[in-house]
Amino acid sequence: MKDIGVRGTRTRRSFVRCGILGGIGWAALGAELPLLSGKNLARASVLPSDQLSKCPFRLAVINDEITQDFEKACRIAANDFGLEWIEVRSMWNKNVTTLNDKEVAEAVRILAEHRLRVTDIASPLFKTDWPGAPISKLSETRDQFHANFDSKAQDQLLERCISVAKSFGTDRIRCFDFWRLDDQKLYRTAINTRLQQAAERCAKDNLVLLLENEMSCNTATGGEAAAVLQAIPNTNFMLNWDPGNAVAFAGTPNSAGYKNLPKHRIGHCHCKDVVRKQGGKYDWAPVGSGMVDWIDQVKALQQDGFHYGLSLETHWRGAGTAEASTRTSMGGLKHTLNQAGFSC
Repeated sequence: MKDIGVRGTRTRRSFVRCGILGGIGWAALGAELPLLSGKNLARASVLPSDQLSKCPFRLAVINDEITQDFEKACRIAANDFGLEWIEVRSMWNKNVTTLNDKEVAEAVRILAEHRLRVTDIASPLFKTDWPGAPISKLSETRDQFHANFDSKAQDQLLERCISVAKSFGTDRIRCFDFWRLDDQKLYRTAINTRLQQAAERCAKDNLVLLLENEMSCNTATGGEAAAVLQAIPNTNFMLNWDPGNAVAFAGTPNSAGYKNLPKHRIGHCHCKDVVRKQGGKYDWAPVGSGMVDWIDQVKALQQDGFHYGLSLETHWRGAGTAEASTRTSMGGLKHTLNQAGFSC
């Protein structure tokens, strides 16, 4: 499957662009963004449309961050957010990799109805304990998005991911690198070998394997991601860069981690924001209101030639419901892109 190009801008995007910032209501959004102050507040002016560049990214949202009702999620993504891309993870209370053929066909029909294309399959591949190692303190069953595959099921899961990716017309599969170990040095080479084998399997079907940096897994920061990418040189093994995850783990701005990365190996990017709480803990926040400098990040991505999925993974639930929170955070993301000079 060849790399998918971005389609031309539709009329609905220019129509919805005003609605996402006006219809959501920046007065209401402002109430949800109490942290938009200081540096961010000083940069919060909206650029005139004639000063904006065409969106260089495949702007998207993860469907279940809106609702488990896939048709409703697609309708909101296309009509309310003005998107042409969507990332699929779970729907109808089932992980996308566990859908039966009839359900996959229905999901594909809904996507076509709303003229949406899939950025990637946000699978739970390798989000499990590394066999033979001590059980990770971060080993968990929560936040699995209706998936629970142990280490013995990973080969079967990979084959299912490949099949589902083909059905959804995407060339990308997201994965992880096992629950985080206290000391991964003894196992890192073997973990990398496992990831490389999976990438080689994906290459047979012209698919890209995306490793997400995840604070609960063995690759959390930009530095750790750079090391893994160096150890696994396969060109179809790329990074799902998540600045929010990196900041949540390290507690430092994302720019330092991003500098470490080989930019041509970034194949997808998740958007969320994070704030620090007392005791070193973190909490999620609407995009543009936390520690991640999203204005500089999207500028850097564009300058470095990134043109793949820029996908909202809200996580924050401060607006009361998943849908309301994602609407607020999409408003923050669109506003941030506008401040960076992009019409998305």
